[in-house]
Amino acid sequence: MSNYAENDRIQNWLTAKRRSARQLTVRGFTLLELIVIVVIISILFAIMAPGWASFLTGQRLNTAQNLVLQAMREAQSRAKQNRIVWQASFQTTNDVVQWAVHPIGVTPAPSFWSNLDSAIQMDAETTLQQAGGVRRVQFDHEGNVNGQLGRLTLSSKSGGNAKRCVIASTLLGVMRTGSDHPTMQDGKYCY
Repeated sequence: MSNYAENDRIQNWLTAKRRSARQLTVRGFTLLELIVIVVIISILFAIMAPGWASFLTGQRLNTAQNLVLQAMREAQSRAKQNRIVWQASFQTTNDVVQWAVHPIGVTPAPSFWSNLDSAIQMDAETTLQQAGGVRRVQFDHEGNVNGQLGRLTLSSKSGGNAKRCVIASTLLGVMRTGSDHPTMQDGKYCY
């Protein structure tokens, strides 16, 4: 009987060794499998990268457009509150678009200007009145546009066709936003 017990013990030990050997071969990935996974992930990133960059550009432009619209509306609101002409001013300093809201005739101090995203630029389609390198839209004591109507068009410094604009569209002070279109209207793509 001791032979049978010894055989059973040896048999159990061999079975346990085979199981652990099989478990070792099943665990983890081979080097070839890891290389294939890395190649597949790299291909997916290469496909997605341009779309992601375009998405980020669109988000930056939307944020800048909202800030410009907010600045214009703030100037309009303050003009009505204070019963004097206020303006929203826009300039490019050190390759960064800046904005300020102030009464007419007051030159804002450099620290008073707020920056838009540094990846954004004023586009050539901008038609706001310009004086001394500063683009502006003015509002009278009733919130009406004081003088020339126009648009501020923004685009990405990295190129592409994406544009966003804010348009002072009526003398009554109506402002609206626009974005790029494939066809021109009045010589502009942003309307």
